Amino acid sequence: MTNNWTQRWDNRYSSEEFAYGTAPNNYLKEQLEKLEPGRILFPAEGEGRNAVFAAKSGWKVAAFDISEEGKNKALKLAEASNITIEYQVGELETLHYQPEQFDAIALIYAHFPAEIKSAIHKTLETYLRKDGMIIFEAFSKKHLEYLAINDKVGGPKDIESLFSIQEIQADFPNYEIIALEEKEIELSEGLFHNGKGSVIRFVGRKK
Repeated sequence: MTNNWTQRWDNRYSSEEFAYGTAPNNYLKEQLEKLEPGRILFPAEGEGRNAVFAAKSGWKVAAFDISEEGKNKALKLAEASNITIEYQVGELETLHYQPEQFDAIALIYAHFPAEIKSAIHKTLETYLRKDGMIIFEAFSKKHLEYLAINDKVGGPKDIESLFSIQEIQADFPNYEIIALEEKEIELSEGLFHNGKGSVIRFVGRKK
C-alpha cells in the first residue's frame, strides 16, 4: 500500500468527530448476537466502533488498520467503554497472526486496494478455525449508481475496489454459505456513510 493511501485514512480519522460514528454496523450487530463469543478479528477497523461493540458483548477482540490515527481513536473509544481491544497498525503481512487463531473474522467495509483485496481475503481466512465464521458487509459494484446520485453515501469510486457475489464465492470457496446477497440498504453511519447504497452481505462457516 502507498503512503498516499495511509495518509488518506490518517487524514480522515484525525478530526475530533468519528468518521463513521461510534455505533456498530447494524449487520455486524445482528450477526454477532447469534454467535457464542470467542476470539474475533477486525481487519481495516478504523476508529473501532465495531471492535468495541464486540468487546462489550464478551468477545476477545483483535483489530488492525494502516492508520495510526484510527488506532488512537479506537483505543480512546475502548477506554471510554471500560474494555480492552488488541489493536495493531500495519499491513497484514507484517502482523503475524496465527493459523486458525480466530473463531470469527468481521470484514465491515474493509475496502482494500483492488490489486490486493483477494489476496488479503485468502490470507485472512487461514487465520480462521474450522467452523469459524466470516461476517462481511461492503459496497457492491452496483453501488457506483448510488454514489453518482449521492456522494454522501461514501464508498470507493472505482469499480475494481467494489465487490460482487462471484468475487466473494471465489475468495471464500471452502465455506458453508449461511447468507450471501446483494442488497439496497439505507446507511446512517457518522459523517461518511449516509443514504441509500448497494452492498454485498455474506455470512459463511468455514468447512
